[in-house]
Amino acid sequence: MTVQDAYRDKIAKGQLHHDPAQEDVLDELERIRAALAAPVKRGGLFRKAPPPPKGLYMWGGVGRGKSMLMDLLFGLVDAPKQRAHFHAFMQWVHEEMNDARKRGVDDAIAPVAEKLADKVRFLAFDEMQISDITDAMIVGRLFTALMDAGVVVVTTSNRPPDDLYKDGLNRQLFLPFIALLHNRMVIHELTSDTDYRQGVLTGTPRYFTPNNAGARAKIDALWDDLTQGSAEPLTLRVKGRDVVIPGFHNGVARASFHDLCGQPLGAGDYLALAAAARVLVLEDIPRLSRANFNEAKRFVTLIDALYEAHVQLICSAAAAPDMLYVEGEGVFEFERTASRLREMQGAGWGR
Repeated sequence: MTVQDAYRDKIAKGQLHHDPAQEDVLDELERIRAALAAPVKRGGLFRKAPPPPKGLYMWGGVGRGKSMLMDLLFGLVDAPKQRAHFHAFMQWVHEEMNDARKRGVDDAIAPVAEKLADKVRFLAFDEMQISDITDAMIVGRLFTALMDAGVVVVTTSNRPPDDLYKDGLNRQLFLPFIALLHNRMVIHELTSDTDYRQGVLTGTPRYFTPNNAGARAKIDALWDDLTQGSAEPLTLRVKGRDVVIPGFHNGVARASFHDLCGQPLGAGDYLALAAAARVLVLEDIPRLSRANFNEAKRFVTLIDALYEAHVQLICSAAAAPDMLYVEGEGVFEFERTASRLREMQGAGWGR
């Protein structure tokens, strides 16, 4: 089945609606599917093997269907393949490189690329975003080695290649990777006017109080709509530490207040989460006071990070925003957080 046939089948079943912007990229997806379905051609004694097909860098606003289209292609590809969220993939790369160094390997990137190229012909990444200098220094050499070995890469992102690692430390060292993306991948902007993820949340309450079975059931229903039951844990690597988000799928994250604010996390951790997630489901926010002052301070920092990144917030709490923190040190400072919580419930909020 071609990608176009699979897309039309979903429309016929009522799972999708016609979207010209989505349909505009189907030919590129089918090009990759057909190329990967063909037998691998080897080079002869005096001739090189033909180059692999170009990959695809699909970027655009949140909720436009990028991940859905990549999943559609992934399901149709008949070749060794692997799909991962970009943050999770980079976490695996760091672990493999650490293992290689322990074995005394000087160039730790080479065995990682070789291991991947031996296993897969198709790599699909969701939400490519570079915010860490270490990752910025790794991806160029890693992707070059993978593509040279014949691996086809398809990735989604919310920003064009030229905006990756924008204003990052020593960004000039990252520019060859951007050139690699332009040379070895087709760059396609998905320009749909419809935010399908926002559609799930349109007219739906996002702040549930009090914390009870009813709130949990409503959040579970929203979570199922947003993730289609496909969530897995996500590990973010922040300054050499692992921050585990219990549930994650296609930019939608889910965690409890204790997971994020009951642990010794800081602004860097919350910024990494805000970079990875477009929607956060945060459950079981308690009443705040001097009795849990440290947790309250972390909560303020978390909300600031989410607010500045325009992450959509769905949460359950013991009280309305204005009544969450009513006594003890920090009440005055919390007024801004309460105001932001109210603003983040607006219909037009998010990115």
